[in-house]
Amino acid sequence: MNTFFNHPVWAMAFRPFYPLAAIFGALSVLLWGLGYQGTAELPSLYWHAHEMIWGYAGAVVVGFLLTAVATWTGQPPTRGAALAGLAACWLVARIALYFPHGTALSGIAGTVFFWYAAVCLALPVIRSRNSRNYIAVAALFVFGLTHALFHLYLQPFHAAALLNGLMAGLMMVAGFIGLVGMRIMPFFTAKRLNIPQVATPSWVALSALLLPMLAAVLMMLQTALPVAAVAAVAAGIINMVQVWRWWNGKVLREPMLWVLFAGYLFTALGLITGGAAQWQPAYLSLGVHLTGVGGIGLLTVGMMARTALGHTGRAIYPAPASVTAAFWLMAAAALVRAAVAFSSGTAYTHGIRFSAVLFALSLLVYAWRYTPWLLSPRADGKPG
Repeated sequence: MNTFFNHPVWAMAFRPFYPLAAIFGALSVLLWGLGYQGTAELPSLYWHAHEMIWGYAGAVVVGFLLTAVATWTGQPPTRGAALAGLAACWLVARIALYFPHGTALSGIAGTVFFWYAAVCLALPVIRSRNSRNYIAVAALFVFGLTHALFHLYLQPFHAAALLNGLMAGLMMVAGFIGLVGMRIMPFFTAKRLNIPQVATPSWVALSALLLPMLAAVLMMLQTALPVAAVAAVAAGIINMVQVWRWWNGKVLREPMLWVLFAGYLFTALGLITGGAAQWQPAYLSLGVHLTGVGGIGLLTVGMMARTALGHTGRAIYPAPASVTAAFWLMAAAALVRAAVAFSSGTAYTHGIRFSAVLFALSLLVYAWRYTPWLLSPRADGKPG
């Protein structure tokens, strides 16, 4: 048993969660694109959105945060049996959905997954008195709470409440994108391009998470939805301004940078459009998929590609050719999905399928190239 937990895959959280997320995300979106309509208890778009938000994106968020916190705090990472237990919770939450009356077990296991991860994040943050990251711990707990309340709204099935519950989860992922982007994008850009780093006021950095979190809380409680919409729009505008402030033309030459800028821009547009849908409901699908495919898709594949290289002891630049192809596939998936947002009939169906195939191919290229590295010891012989 000790040998099992000493395997490199349990050394840091990105190692199990990145390949699990990539393979699961590819299969799930292909099923949806090819017409799978979910389960009896979690049908249609509710299944699709649930698994992409709390399943796929949730795995990447947890994998990234529990890896990054070791760098932020100088504390040992979550590893071994504790990490394996966390992965088991995530797997149970995914598998249980497909068994009769398994949605309740999936709801419990999935919520435990996020709250267990929040504890794993909190321990090194508290031990090191790293007050800057208390907000990340709180956000991960709230992310789990959105999952729990979504499942409560399933009994009895309440379509409007469930839709707001899904939007709450999406807002939390957008908030994590804002939090991480504010910290890493100006730093990565300055370091790679050898230019001065653009300073970000602390209130701006906090707003990128706090505004979507406010929107998420209001949406999951089914209250003050216009206020939630205003918070989402404000977050999107702030993020758009930051993209403009950080921008440098040389970014276009570096795939590991432009993928982050593109994903952050899509997220900002999605927040603005999704918020505006409170008054113009026809824009809801566009806003959801600008964030879901463009923002989450590009940012997750971009961050999984970058952090996995660094933490497995490999050079980040130049980006592997296969990874650049994965970035372009995901960008194409986002553009196609946005283009068919107002379509109908055959054009809509074919557009959805084409976007799903592009999204899945992007993740499968990542999984094919990176899984051998993620399951092996670091190339430089260091721990991690």
